[in-house]
Amino acid sequence: MSKELQFVFDFGSPNAYLCYKALPSLLERTQAKLTVIPCLLGGIFKSTGNQPPMMAFQSVKGKLEYDQLEIQRFIKKYELSDFSFNPHFPVNTLLLMRGVIAAQNAGVMEQYLEVGMSCMWEQGLKMDDPEVFAEAMTAAGLDGQSLLESTADPEVKAKLMENTANAVERGCFGIPTFYVGDEMFFGKERFAQIEEELMR
Repeated sequence: MSKELQFVFDFGSPNAYLCYKALPSLLERTQAKLTVIPCLLGGIFKSTGNQPPMMAFQSVKGKLEYDQLEIQRFIKKYELSDFSFNPHFPVNTLLLMRGVIAAQNAGVMEQYLEVGMSCMWEQGLKMDDPEVFAEAMTAAGLDGQSLLESTADPEVKAKLMENTANAVERGCFGIPTFYVGDEMFFGKERFAQIEEELMR
């Protein structure tokens, strides 16, 4: 029976992009099914008192530089040369993340995730601009205007809030966070541990 790897996800985390792009080989080796759980990273931070690394560690000598080194090592290991840091960072991902729920409802979530990640971390678009959002989604073959309109649906808004609250209740304090059953793993450096757990 195939095991499930749950991925607490927000487009606002560059590490979430890197993880998503690097996961296929792990999923193939473990024969695990990936379930993406869209949540709002800002909501997780607010509920847990956490902060983005660039704020939390800005006064720690060498820490942010080392984080960048780890990112470059990860990019090299998994050949993720399309990655480019978004010049508009930090981008408010509320619109994008509501869009994930809307895309899930419309049965196009996987395609939406690919498009959203490309726009955020390859093309460097300002995806919190509704016009940019709709144009980018339409250009990629999705119904950008319909998705944009759906992000205002109260049920879509409520589902994203529910996902976020549930993630916090489960112990999540940041993204990328993964779960194999009840076992939690945080960060892109946990792939080996995740694979061990999936292979048990």
